[in-house]
Parts: sequence; structure tokens; C-alpha cells
Amino acid sequence: MAKPKKQPRPKAVTPKGFRDYFGQEVTQRTEMLRAIADVYHRYGFDALESSAVETVEALGKFLPDVDRPNEGVFAWQEVDENDKGDWMALRYDLTAPLARVYAQHRNDLPTPYRRYAMGPVWRNEKPGPGRYRQFYQCDADTVGTASMAADAEICAMLSDTLETVGIPRGDYLVRVNNRKVLNGVLEAMGLGEDVAARDNVLRTIDKFDKVGEQGVRELLTKGRLDASGAFIDGVGLSEDQAEPVIAFLTSKAAETAGTLANLRAAVGDSKIGADGIAELEQIGTLLDAGGYGADRIEIDPSVVRGLGYYTGPVYEAELTFEIFDEKGRKRQFGSVSGGGRYDDLVKRFTGQEVPATGVSIGVDRLLAALREKGRIAAQATGPVVVTVMDRDRMADYQAMVTELRNAGIRAEVYLGNPKNFGNQLKYADKRNSPIAVIEGGDEKANGIVQIKDLILGAKLAKDASLAEWRENPSQITAKRSELVATIHALLENPGQVRNEDGSVALPNQSFEGN
Repeated sequence: MAKPKKQPRPKAVTPKGFRDYFGQEVTQRTEMLRAIADVYHRYGFDALESSAVETVEALGKFLPDVDRPNEGVFAWQEVDENDKGDWMALRYDLTAPLARVYAQHRNDLPTPYRRYAMGPVWRNEKPGPGRYRQFYQCDADTVGTASMAADAEICAMLSDTLETVGIPRGDYLVRVNNRKVLNGVLEAMGLGEDVAARDNVLRTIDKFDKVGEQGVRELLTKGRLDASGAFIDGVGLSEDQAEPVIAFLTSKAAETAGTLANLRAAVGDSKIGADGIAELEQIGTLLDAGGYGADRIEIDPSVVRGLGYYTGPVYEAELTFEIFDEKGRKRQFGSVSGGGRYDDLVKRFTGQEVPATGVSIGVDRLLAALREKGRIAAQATGPVVVTVMDRDRMADYQAMVTELRNAGIRAEVYLGNPKNFGNQLKYADKRNSPIAVIEGGDEKANGIVQIKDLILGAKLAKDASLAEWRENPSQITAKRSELVATIHALLENPGQVRNEDGSVALPNQSFEGN
């Protein structure tokens, strides 16, 4: 009889384009999202948690072909009794679900509806360095008002959010543009109804930050050689036709009034262009009234993100401080957030235009920025570890951690094999614990505990002299009744000056430093 074939074990690997997040990263993200939510809530926005799965029909631009949806989403077809059913997909952003929710519940929701949402989204795209198929977004949107006050408020809220999470004023800039101004430029070029030419111009404008003014000019006209020496065909416009685009992209002046004047020249007699400039002027006036000057938010026509998607104001938060890339070159950190007005999205469901505006923050990029600024610790502090000297006294050790936890101190009892005490301290080091508590039989009998200051111990082991080691012992003795107060004092000031007997100075003690 043939021996049954052994089933191979599954490989313990993360799916391509995905990653696992461990304690510190999850905690940092949670704390940052909580801080952002506090700002949004203060501005009057309500939380919304929509389904992680939407119908492909509701997602809009990702529609199924004969056999499967287009690339871009993770999708599958539900099977019914006829072997056919709806196409379903993981959400690829938080805006499309909002449009569906508002259209579905609009009779029960206030108008305007102000909501924020936070959570993972999924993109079925080719992964790359730092680019994953699952990532977090953090959105805030106002649906149901065409007032520029809604756009100005989003920009102000974005500014406040960045400062709240730890990006100081001067290290960021919220820049604002308007799609209507660009439409006016296209009209001034004579491309009002030429959809193909307009799309070509939009794609070229989107390369402005990479190729600069001259590069855009060449791509709009005869073409240009790229960095590799390959020739890229141009759109084929004349120099005169291309000039309004160049004027638009380079219209930023030292003062907002000068920028708006330059934009008026770029759009010529276009009414939609004039409407867009008027909207920018309204936003600027409202922000000035709220105390948001050009050091925080400015009108900048070079912002071209999403101009093919947004219908009015467009905004982007850029971090302006310098970092070093993987090749050691200096560069600015770049964008961490973007948004704008999208008045056509809900219309797909209702047939009626519903004005909306909103912003999305790239959570992972913002976390990376905070790490660059040193606003988030490179390594999270672990719990206080109560070691186990006697298996039969686990109740004593559990009583200790209960006292510590009730005092707001993160703590745990060592639950591994306590036979080798050295392994307990290795465990505490691996957990990045600040303190280890030791109570053997002798300590119990004398009403004391040994407290090992692991942070000070590591510091002394690294660079302290013998005299410094003796003056600042990393292991001290404390009364059992003063366990919580002693650990509180150590956590608030690791490695602090001790009393003459080497004990930690508690808040109600007076001492002379060594």
C-alpha cells in the first residue's frame, strides 16, 4: 500500500505588498490618530466607520471587465444560485464610501454633514520600497455646502492637526490652488472643448515639480530629452498656446495679492478662471481672519495634485524640513496630506450635484516625519517587570503589579520559567523595561524590595567610571510600602540624584545631592 503523501507545511511569510505591525508601531499610530481625532472633534466633525467592503459599482471608476474588475482594487464576485452575483471589493480609499453613505442616508443626516474617518485601505498595485498594498488613511470631509468657508476650515484644521501631533510651525506649509483657475488657463489656450488635448496638458502640468518650468514648456511644445537621453514627444502646442500654462505655474508672488493678480493675467477673459481666483481670494480672507498667515497656509498655483479629480480648491500639506535620502542626499520630506473640493462624487448615486470638500492624511508618512523630527521615540518603553524569586509567592508578586497598575504604571509579572534569574533580566531588557522589581525571601521578611533601574544601569555600563557607578548604583533598596512612590519617582526622572544612603528621593523627602 502506497504511503500517504505528507502535506507540506505552509510557509510563514507575509503576503507580497503587506507587512506586520508590532506593539510600538501600533501604539504610536493609535496615539497619533487619537490626537488627530481630538482636533477633528473640536472642529465639530463626527466619526464615521463605514464597511471595509464596497460593491465595485459603488466604487465608481473601478468597474468589472468581462471576467474581473480593472486593476487597482482587490475584488471578487459573489456567487448566487445562477453562479452570478455582485462584484465586491475592499475599499481603496475613504472618500468613495462616504459618497455612498451620504447618498444612502442623506434624509437622516444633517446638511452639511461633517465627518471624519480613520482606517486601513487596500490597493491592488505593484508594491515597492515603502509602498504597501494596505495602509492607513485619516480623512475629514464636509458634504452639502458650496461655501468656501468649508474649504478654509479644512485648511485651518489641517494646520492645527500638524502642530498638535508635533510638527512645529515653520516645518510645514499648507498650500492652496484651484482647479477652476486651471480650467480658465485651458480656455485661454483655446482648449476649452478639446478633451484629448486638455488631458495631455494636465498630464504635463503634473510633471512640473520634476522637470521645472523649462521642462514643462518643452513637453507642451516640441518635446524634450529626459535624463536617460530618450526623447519624449511633446503635446504639439505652439509657444503662444503654452504661455498661459507657464504663467499659471509660475504666478506665485511674494504676497497673496500679487499671486492673484498674476493669475488674473494668466486666465485672461475666462469666467470660470475668474470664479476660481475669487474663491482663492475668499479662502485667503477667511484664513487671515482666523489668524492663519502665510507662514502656515498660502496660495500657491504650483500645487497641481489631483487637478484631474477635484472641481475647485485643492490643498496640500508639505513638510519643509530637510532629511537625507538613502543615498545621503539632502531633500525635503515632502507631502503628508492632500485634499480638495469634489462636487461630482455623490451625483453618481443621486443624479443631483452635492458639493463636498475634504482632506486625507497619509498616516504612515506622518509617523515617519515625526520620527525624523525626534517627536516619537525610536524605541518604546516597556513595562516594569516584577521578577519571580519564589514560585509559591506568585500572589505577592501579583499584588505588586496590581498596585502599580492601579497607580497608572504599566507593569507585568514574569510568567516564564523563573528558575534562571538571569533569563528574567534578559527578558526585561528585550521588553525595553525601565525597571525590574526583586523580592526574595530575605526582602519579604524585612519589608523591603530591590529595584533595578535598568535605564541607569545600561547607561552606567556603557560609559560610567567606577566612581560614578558607586555614586549612582543602578540597584537600590526601598521599603515595600514605598514601592509605588519609588517607581513613580524613577520613571519621572530616570537616573535621578539619590539620597545619601543611595535610596531614591521621594517627593516628600529632602536630600542633599552627592
